[in-house]
Amino acid sequence: MNNLLMEVENEIAVVTINRPKSLNALNSETLAELDACFSEISERKDIKVVILTGSGAKAFVAGADISEMVNATPAEGRKMGMLAKEAFLKLETMPQVTIAAVNGFALGGGCEISMACDIRIASDNAKFGQPETGLGILPGFGGTQRLARLVGKGRAKELIFTCDMIDANEAYRIGLANKVVPQAELLDTCKAMAEKIMSKGSYAVSLAKEAINTGTETDLSSGLTLEADLFGLAFSTDDKKEGMTAFLEKRKANLTDF
Repeated sequence: MNNLLMEVENEIAVVTINRPKSLNALNSETLAELDACFSEISERKDIKVVILTGSGAKAFVAGADISEMVNATPAEGRKMGMLAKEAFLKLETMPQVTIAAVNGFALGGGCEISMACDIRIASDNAKFGQPETGLGILPGFGGTQRLARLVGKGRAKELIFTCDMIDANEAYRIGLANKVVPQAELLDTCKAMAEKIMSKGSYAVSLAKEAINTGTETDLSSGLTLEADLFGLAFSTDDKKEGMTAFLEKRKANLTDF
């Protein structure tokens, strides 16, 4: 791939958006590569956690590529939005846990792709924002939908309508970031969290992810029914037997299912 790097070690995949000259801005080629990459990862059993980051020390993803969009027609704009929709949905719904290592500017499409991840860990120099209305457009890669779901409609409207850029601590305060760490510690922090998650029942974690993602998009009763169904499904696994037996025997569980 021309715009992505991927390294897999100890069941952790680090995917790096690698367009440093454009601050890792997302063009159509990069979106297509992300779509293909996420499709591949979702089928791989040797990957349990994905860490998504950007190359360099200045930007995670500085946005969509404005040089590509400036002369785009309405049909071309919609096509780009749908390409992002499909790629980001694959990121959001893959069975693996996904962590955004936000190592600088996460603006526009950068903020949007980070929100498609399960967890966002920000370096202390990170900046978040949705500047699209200042360019005469609106967020088109999920910003109007995921931001409102994460921080509430009022806060999302304020950020989108004003184009205000917020720092990592403010992102943490409003629930957009899970944690803020020094930039030098960012990737190690993400890997430590990945290892902690992998020490749990990976299949159980994937079921919990499905219950949260799907259940929060429906009414409470339907969400609770889904939870009960997935709770029952977890009882079919070796991990359920091993985890509960280890608890009763007061020893560490050896959880192996994905």
